[in-house]
Amino acid sequence: MEPFNYHHLHQFWTVVREGGVTRASEKLHVSQPTVSTQIRELEETLGEKLLTRSGRTVALTKVGRRVYRYADEIFGLGRELVESVKTQPSGTPPRLVVGLAMVVPKLVAYQILEPALRLPDPIRLDCLADTPERLLTELAIYALDMVLADAPAPPAVKVQAYSHFLGECGVSVFGTERMAAACRRRFPSSLDGAPFLLPRKGSALRLSLNHWFEQNGIRPRIVGTFDDSALLKVFGQAGAGLFVMPSAIESEVRRQYRVRLLGRLKSIRQRFYAITVERKLTHPAVVAVAERARKLFASD
Repeated sequence: MEPFNYHHLHQFWTVVREGGVTRASEKLHVSQPTVSTQIRELEETLGEKLLTRSGRTVALTKVGRRVYRYADEIFGLGRELVESVKTQPSGTPPRLVVGLAMVVPKLVAYQILEPALRLPDPIRLDCLADTPERLLTELAIYALDMVLADAPAPPAVKVQAYSHFLGECGVSVFGTERMAAACRRRFPSSLDGAPFLLPRKGSALRLSLNHWFEQNGIRPRIVGTFDDSALLKVFGQAGAGLFVMPSAIESEVRRQYRVRLLGRLKSIRQRFYAITVERKLTHPAVVAVAERARKLFASD
């Protein structure tokens, strides 16, 4: 494939926005033949037709619509970059952009990240929740300052990243009042056959739970699996099944979701990591986050 020419992409983007080659050439202060030639070169590079004639205007092909969406995002980010650089000195606070692995409980994330909002020099906190794999891809292109996850960056992901251990704690089992009452007496053997809501397959907590179940001869009835820990808790609150959460946020889970504590599985350890492209943490907000996390998990 030929080297991609963003100048040609900008010509195409302008033609679509202006509604035709004539108006685009006036906007860009170049001749119409020049615009038409550069769009043809872009089509040749991509190997696809992007525009078709529709009377006196142009219409996008199916591929053209897709290319235009990408172009609009690319040049939108460019405008945002310029605006950010120009406005930063006027007092706009710097950003801390955090990728949050969806399996990490939001209550844990809040307690870990909250100190970043209390720094002497204010920052703006931006959070993005997604799968660890996608977040690490964003981290690799510096779209994120940090990824908060329950496992270190896997070797299979070809990203130059460093996993900073924040702390660990045991897990607690929760359920509605009725479910907790039915299973509390012979806990944990009472979990055999009990309805359970589990984190997604492949997550660090799911692997630990599977190992614990196998070691203790317990076969729960799996009602559902979830990428998002918040959604898992909502189902648990509604009585769909028992679920586990880090013991460090035990009281908050009970209060916020109005569920009962069934018991603790201290041999299962849920760990948390700050993954960055830096070997040593230097961002003041990330340093504050790491210090808070270590205090949060110190008592467990």
